[in-house]
Amino acid sequence: MSDKDGKKTLGLGGSSGRSGQVKQSFSHGRTKSVVVETKRKRVMVPKTGAAQAGAGDKAKSSVHAKRGGDPSKRPAGISEAEMERRLKALAAAKAREADEIAAREAEEKAREQERERRRAEAEEKAREEREREEALKAKAEEEARRAREAEEKAKQKDAPKKEERAKQPAAARTTPQDQAAIEAAAARAETKGVSATGPRKSERDRPNRAGAERDSRGKTVRDDNRRSGKLSLNQALDGEGGRQRSLAAMKRKQERARQKAMGQQQRAEKQSREVQLPETIVVQELANRMAERAADVVKSLMKMGMMVSMNQSIDADTAELVIEEFGHKAVRVSDADVEQVIDTIEDAPEALRPRPPIITIMGHVDHGKTSLLDAIRKANVVSGEAGGITQHIGAYQVKAESGAVLTFLDTPGHAAFTSMRARGAHVTDIVVLVVAADDAVMPQTVEAINHAKAAKVPMIVAINKIDKPEADPDKVRTSLLHQEVIVEKLSGDVQDVEVSAISGQGLDELLEAIALQAEILELKANPERAAQGAVIEAQLDVGRGPVATVLIQNGTLKRGDIFVVGEQWGKVRALINDQGERVEEAGPSVPVEVLGLNGTPEAGDVLNVVETEAQAREIADYRTQQAKDKRAAAGAATTLEQLMAKAKADESVAELPVVVKADVQGSAEAIVQALEKLGNDEVRVRVIHYGVGAITESDITLAEASQTPVIGFNVRANAPARNSANQKGVEIRYYSVIYDLVDDIKAAASGLLSAEVRENFIGYAEIRDVFKVTGVGKVAGCLVTEGVARRSAGVRLLRDSVVIHEGTLKTLKRFKDEVKEVQSGQECGMAFENYDDIRQGDIIEIFEREEVERSL
Repeated sequence: MSDKDGKKTLGLGGSSGRSGQVKQSFSHGRTKSVVVETKRKRVMVPKTGAAQAGAGDKAKSSVHAKRGGDPSKRPAGISEAEMERRLKALAAAKAREADEIAAREAEEKAREQERERRRAEAEEKAREEREREEALKAKAEEEARRAREAEEKAKQKDAPKKEERAKQPAAARTTPQDQAAIEAAAARAETKGVSATGPRKSERDRPNRAGAERDSRGKTVRDDNRRSGKLSLNQALDGEGGRQRSLAAMKRKQERARQKAMGQQQRAEKQSREVQLPETIVVQELANRMAERAADVVKSLMKMGMMVSMNQSIDADTAELVIEEFGHKAVRVSDADVEQVIDTIEDAPEALRPRPPIITIMGHVDHGKTSLLDAIRKANVVSGEAGGITQHIGAYQVKAESGAVLTFLDTPGHAAFTSMRARGAHVTDIVVLVVAADDAVMPQTVEAINHAKAAKVPMIVAINKIDKPEADPDKVRTSLLHQEVIVEKLSGDVQDVEVSAISGQGLDELLEAIALQAEILELKANPERAAQGAVIEAQLDVGRGPVATVLIQNGTLKRGDIFVVGEQWGKVRALINDQGERVEEAGPSVPVEVLGLNGTPEAGDVLNVVETEAQAREIADYRTQQAKDKRAAAGAATTLEQLMAKAKADESVAELPVVVKADVQGSAEAIVQALEKLGNDEVRVRVIHYGVGAITESDITLAEASQTPVIGFNVRANAPARNSANQKGVEIRYYSVIYDLVDDIKAAASGLLSAEVRENFIGYAEIRDVFKVTGVGKVAGCLVTEGVARRSAGVRLLRDSVVIHEGTLKTLKRFKDEVKEVQSGQECGMAFENYDDIRQGDIIEIFEREEVERSL
């Protein structure tokens, strides 16, 4: 059997269709004729017998469908259930088709009604336009008729005079006054649209020239440019200045004429507006807010005696006077109102939910705070800290065996991190004061106690290192009494627990004490409101950009939230918990790292979620401007006399300038505070610039200009910065422990101190006689009564125990020989350099000077 059996080839010929031609048009006037094939629609007409058989079959199939179907009449291979499904599908399709037809009919009916409504509106509008045009036309005809009547009356009055003038010679017929009157009448007639020589033709009598056009209302508008050879008075006057009226002015004129014709000449009532008025405002902006012309506002200000332009600023009081003069109402607003969008509504008691407590670990350096927290967390943070001391503030969440969730803050104990400890006490609910059992209370322990008292936060004393042989917990309790901290064992109200971070002793008791204290406090927060939190730490990460460690205090922070924090703003790009995992949201008392800031915030700033980016940007800009103004005001408050006095006082002060870059904001702040405490009246350390992140080329450029070293704390210089430092000879010093950094800077500053000069008295001599020697002068014959006399030493001449001269020896002789020194009990001759007033009985004091290096 061939492949073409029962098939027909496609083509234009044959009886399948008939050919036709279509003319295609292309660009540039090109055309092309294309032969196409047109198909006839095949109409199937059933035979009479077949139709009857079909109807019978349909009836039978319906009967069979009602009975469940006859297996003998169904197509082969189709089950009864399949047949029922097909019949149901067919019925559903028919019902759907009927619904679609009904919907189309309803839609067509609605469209027809809309068309009828639009047609009626268009007819109504056209009718109103016709009536307006007829009114205008009647008005124009009335004015033309009155002009004709006036002209006819004037002609009748002038007829006798004309007859007299006709009798006179031609030269004396027209006087200058008559000529002026004729020109004035011509001008009036031209203005009213009436010819000077005769009555104006009506619109229907005037022929429609080729140059005439029709406007949107159907009026004939003549093209005056086509009136060659005819110059009207208006055209002659308008042409003098070379300036034509604008299209807007023409439209306003036409609108006024239309309103006058329709009897709608009354002036629109002036609207009174509420104008928001900040502390200062530009004149143009004030005009915009009042919806007045800027020129009118400038004119009003000039009447008040203020010569200002529209681009100058005026104060709020002056602007308020202008607003009242124009009939508006001034509403005073402050720039600080932008911060009102931050939600400060008190939460309803029913909206509050229990939240985990925030516990801050505080105490002296090396008393085991981080080790204790590691034992609770079953982690090892100490091994990752440089020098084994905490130099950052850390936030962690711990789940106790009882199921309670606790949030811990670990603060540094070094003296430089005072502000970090203050921040930790500010955001905390409970303070755990760690004191080493073998060391008792130390300076930073006292400072931590003061922070806790200032924040009015309950305290739990953890006596650590209890497993050491030299541990004495009772000594710790007794020393705490001096700081007014009375523990429960001494009949006080402060809980104390003996613990060991190494062996794990007492950890369960500590967690129970914390849970008990948290239960007493009844800590609650509303997780359904906009999030609010405190920035614990902030840093600039190379791969992730600015990163802030935030402790959520109220509400829930979600990914995608827009927030403002201090002078920065951003949109939450990612949230990372203390385990390094990404989370979608963070509720109250949860510490998270927030990514998506536009800059590094200050540690301690408050994070608030706002609705829009515009609000966040506006608040951040306002706060930045406020900070700039505050700094400018601090500088401007200094008078010229104060500046001169400060410059004079600084002349004798040596400065050690430095540039500091640290890994996190808190560390940079702590280093700057520690360095500024170094120094005295003679020398001091000045931090030119400090920041967060790697040392960059701009830092090297600044250091070179100031001739300062660059201090890097837990950061390194990038490749361009290293190359630049090598070329420019800038020293970069890296540190990872704050002890080493402070000690090195202290040593460098000590090198700027002037050496201390000490005097060591080595002997005394008494003048027994005075001799005059030619070429030498007066020479004293002396007896060394105490110590030794040296030629290189300094001497003072005492007369009646009063110093009358201080200098050096010119000569020291024993007999006739020059000697270097003379021992006690021996005689010698002494002559002073440039001094001869010596007498018998004077005492000579002999001393040596020694320079001693000083340190801060």
